[in-house]
Amino acid sequence: MKFSISSVLATATALLSSASVVSAAATSTASASSSSSSSSSSVPEIVIKGNKFFYSNNGTQFFFKGIAYQQELANATSDTTFTDPLADGTACARDLPYLLELKTNVLRVYAVNTSLNHDDCINLFAENGIYIIADLSEPGLSINRDSPSWTIDLYSRYTSVIDQLQGYSNVLGFFAGNEVTNNNTNTDASPFVKAAIRDTKAYIKSQGYRSIPVGYSTNDDADTRGYLADYFNCGSEDEIADFYGINMYEWCGSTVNFETSGYADRTLEFENYTVPVFFSEYGCNVPQPRQFNDIPSLYSTNMTDTWSGGIVYMYFEESNNYGLVSIVNSKVSTLSDFNALSTKINAVSPSASNSASFTPTNTAQRDCPASTLADWKAASDLPPTPNQTVCDCMANSLECVVVDSVDETDYADLFSYVCNQIDCGGITSNGTTGDYGSYSFCSAKEKLSFVLNLYYISQKKSASACDFSAKATTASTQSAGSVCASIVSAAGSSGLNSISVTVTATGSSSGSSATGSSSSSKSGSSSSSSASASATSKSPAPANLPATVNVFGVQTAAALFAAFSIGLALVL
Repeated sequence: MKFSISSVLATATALLSSASVVSAAATSTASASSSSSSSSSSVPEIVIKGNKFFYSNNGTQFFFKGIAYQQELANATSDTTFTDPLADGTACARDLPYLLELKTNVLRVYAVNTSLNHDDCINLFAENGIYIIADLSEPGLSINRDSPSWTIDLYSRYTSVIDQLQGYSNVLGFFAGNEVTNNNTNTDASPFVKAAIRDTKAYIKSQGYRSIPVGYSTNDDADTRGYLADYFNCGSEDEIADFYGINMYEWCGSTVNFETSGYADRTLEFENYTVPVFFSEYGCNVPQPRQFNDIPSLYSTNMTDTWSGGIVYMYFEESNNYGLVSIVNSKVSTLSDFNALSTKINAVSPSASNSASFTPTNTAQRDCPASTLADWKAASDLPPTPNQTVCDCMANSLECVVVDSVDETDYADLFSYVCNQIDCGGITSNGTTGDYGSYSFCSAKEKLSFVLNLYYISQKKSASACDFSAKATTASTQSAGSVCASIVSAAGSSGLNSISVTVTATGSSSGSSATGSSSSSKSGSSSSSSASASATSKSPAPANLPATVNVFGVQTAAALFAAFSIGLALVL
């Protein structure tokens, strides 16, 4: 099965007879508008040409001399799960002299609060030649390597960060993921990250924003690093990473050098890469204190033709002992690592190209690795673009739905039972086979209602088949306009078909037109990678079973619920 939506009406309103349908992207734009800035202080943008970054005003090559700038979660307030380092102007002003002493020109931030204003910090940094590269996720809203998904909630979060930061000209790029695949047991998560890259790049373009690159930050796992580099550089220009960061901790201590540390091997592996590569984190802290003996090599001719510098991990001292400074009662004290970094970074002056005279020779993208390799199980086919209109159309076509008052913690038992009676492939995703249900990006409630409805229909609409101890109820379907009719028809009754929807909007449901086509249905086995649901060899339950059944145990239910829930852990 291959799911592709060529166009779904994201800007139309009043598609449904009962209410307007507004896309998740439009919602995130509105919510961010009150706190975002229209522009930052005048600073030249950083642009990409081939495998290098350049200043847009004079064409000088740009090398990252960056620092990871975010405190750990322990410093968050009771109202948030993280501390936004770009929302405290006083703290940014406090830290600025120390950042400048380290010749900092890039700060990496791992999560921003889109409800806060960032003018003071970002404009202050812009005035001092410091750029921002920001991760799009946050704790609780990220692609979870153990149960990967690309959902409307994630899409809304990622695009809201873009809305919030795009107006600052010193925001040079976004990370769509950080170490999501980190070994050979979770390579199936990478298609979801690549879909996030594709969709955020498309969103930036569709909104008419300036061209801001979107990339990926990977770890340095020996089994998967080569496949990951290939995967995020293969396929359409619309879906490849615009830049590629590696969290690099190979050079440890004073007894290694460029050749023996692994840096020479990594440089050889990326010498023909078509997009910029850099260290998105670096600075091994064994032994301590760090001496940063890799910096002279990183900014030497051994590496500068391939690498664009790096980002030292990290500014704030935490329990992991990677800090450059300690802050107590808002007072900054520099640590040994700070002094060593200052000495090394102030001594380098990388030889730079100029964009006017630079002609990229690395033009051949990588081939996608096969998904059948021992250490690589990621499909080239990507999940569909999340679209709330599709979910709304589906939800309004249902005759049996979950009761509103049912807590999401109770969904697991319902999923567990129903998905062992019918094929739940329409709501699940498999990053190894490349099978993605038509409604796999919808909310847990919408997906549960969809499969409850399938079960209800399979039981010939018996009243007891839409009860589940009063957790489900029958509903009246809402009149569907032509757009919704085409979407639901194309998806197929089980949500297993390919969808191709073309929509022409005039701003009202009466003026909308759509054509839909559905491919032949996928075979009956479930496409889920984490729920072993299948319609084959299953006998329908007795008609009175759903109202009284004590469904499967906690472990089974929890495993299934995880397959339908949004990832809850920020991968750092």
